[in-house]
Amino acid sequence: MTEIPQISRIILLVDDEINIINALKRTLRCDNYTILTANSGEEGLALLAMHEVGVIIADQRMPHMTGVEFLRKVKTLYPKTLRIVLSGYTELESVTSAINEGAIYKFLTKPWDDDLLRDNIRNAFQHYEMEQENLRLTLELQSTNDELSMLNQNLEQKVVDKTREIMHSINLLQISQEILEHLPIGIIGIDEHNMIVASNRRAEALFCRAPNACLLGLIAGEALPEALLQLLQKAYSSNFAQYDGGIVALNESVSTHVLISAMGDTSQSKGTIIALSPLKN
Repeated sequence: MTEIPQISRIILLVDDEINIINALKRTLRCDNYTILTANSGEEGLALLAMHEVGVIIADQRMPHMTGVEFLRKVKTLYPKTLRIVLSGYTELESVTSAINEGAIYKFLTKPWDDDLLRDNIRNAFQHYEMEQENLRLTLELQSTNDELSMLNQNLEQKVVDKTREIMHSINLLQISQEILEHLPIGIIGIDEHNMIVASNRRAEALFCRAPNACLLGLIAGEALPEALLQLLQKAYSSNFAQYDGGIVALNESVSTHVLISAMGDTSQSKGTIIALSPLKN
């Protein structure tokens, strides 16, 4: 069973007879309650406005405002407070309707049995504290749910934003690829491991003899002609940023102007770009 945190137990005693108030205080002196007293319903309401009272004991027979009238007002203003009325057997009819409508938690007769009175008050406080704890847990749960809902909304928005960003990047990549494919010169990209990692249609047309063949993934030393490989070696040995290889004959029918650029100084990627401008024979 969940242990309910112990809080200060405040009880309000309302009776116009001082001797009854004192007798109740003597009965409860060993129970460690904070005891407030009032001699009328009006005084009781004033104390309730200043203190968080858990249990009220009110005498039924009081001038100006009876115990039931007082507790009916308490129910409206402080519905969680547990309300006990003290009354004689002869006044039972006057409190029956209040009991039925829930304005009164317990009806105890005078003279009271001390042990029975203390047990009823103890049970009333346990009931009150359980209600308060349930309220606290409900509010805590609601707060947690609100936080989770806000986190979910933020996460969903981040997913939407990230998806939009990815789609934008994909669109830019597609446009860049289309531009690369439609350039009037051949472009070949070679990475640090001498692998061809980029090429456009113009470059494929220059070096791929078989239909639907592709340069991507091939080792440059195995896929490119010897004349172009020799230019690459000269560029590498010259510690180049950009190397103009001049006009190179790729074969008997095709010559091209070769420009070799190094990547890495102004980009995150490292490697080599070869630009090939075929010449018309």
